[in-house]
Amino acid sequence: MTSGLDLDWPFFEPRHRELSSQLDRWCKNHLSDAPARDVDEHCRALVRNLGLAGFLKLCVADGGTPPDVRSLAIARATLARHSGLADFAFAMQGLGSGAISLFGDAEQKADFLPGVSGGSAIAAFALTEPDAGSDAASIATRAVRAGDDWIIDGEKTYISNGTIADVVTLFARTSDDGARGLSAFILPLPAAGVTVPERIEVIAPHPLARLRLDRVRLPTSAMLGSEGDGFRIAMQTLNLFRVTVGAAALGFAQRGLDEALSFASNRRLGTATLADNAVTQDRLGDMATRIDASALLIARAAWQQDKGVADNRRAAAMAKLHATEEAQKVIDMAVQLHGGLGVTVGAKVEELYREIRALRIYEGASEVQRMVIARDLLKEHRA
Repeated sequence: MTSGLDLDWPFFEPRHRELSSQLDRWCKNHLSDAPARDVDEHCRALVRNLGLAGFLKLCVADGGTPPDVRSLAIARATLARHSGLADFAFAMQGLGSGAISLFGDAEQKADFLPGVSGGSAIAAFALTEPDAGSDAASIATRAVRAGDDWIIDGEKTYISNGTIADVVTLFARTSDDGARGLSAFILPLPAAGVTVPERIEVIAPHPLARLRLDRVRLPTSAMLGSEGDGFRIAMQTLNLFRVTVGAAALGFAQRGLDEALSFASNRRLGTATLADNAVTQDRLGDMATRIDASALLIARAAWQQDKGVADNRRAAAMAKLHATEEAQKVIDMAVQLHGGLGVTVGAKVEELYREIRALRIYEGASEVQRMVIARDLLKEHRA
């Protein structure tokens, strides 16, 4: 399997198998395990090359139809298996422009989506703030009406692509009415009043930053949807891509298993190999089972989303939760099996160990996913 997903399952169609083969070939020809010397420039190149190859078209709405979630899941799982940064570059083009795809008017889509899908414009999604993470309804960045414009002041943090973005989906408070007081805007960059006071360094290097907005002026045409729609826009955009976070975790886990199989098969242990050891076989069997369980949850949730199942939140939450949590365990097993090499900088499993950790936090932490699942179960039970 090129991604951890078995594309012969009935959830998938021939076009999905073809996409997987095409993208896997592209990855083998264009991606390397060598660490990036300049993360920002490497991300720019990845976006540009993914756009030239036509793969970024998967991330944006085509004629008003939402992106195919099964295709997004296959793409992320395949890219993650080869390169965490390539998966990041692809995913952020989708998340950063997702609100425009779902809620933008014809002019907004025409202005921004071709650049995103072609790889000439890098997208970002600015929701998180220093005092508002999982509780998105508490954001404090404020937009005040000034004639035909909006004046925006505030701060965003942990913004992926914050150092290199050309277009940002920005969420700000336009009234004090809790979640109903949030609105969404399209912010082209560079823009007067927008600065990057801090580049945020994390264990798996990405172009992550804190953004400051000081009297940033946007026209009324920059608003996505209507005033007060921001929370709904943010949640629906995140829900569209939530399953794909699980798919990325699946790709990381599959690569961890691949590395473990290869290492165990070649590592001498007395007169045999590490793979001949019963304890190793127990561990490999456990890893494979965890991966397949995640793959099934992802395939189901993505299929439901594409088929328009009325409420897909529980399935999406289960897929994201299980895949990210189990991938962490699978990769930890791979590191343990490698011994000292597993924690050596430059080893692939060491890189995977750093890459996987953030997926249990962003786009809805594991604790939030458990709450979504439980509340849906209780609602169903009470009904």
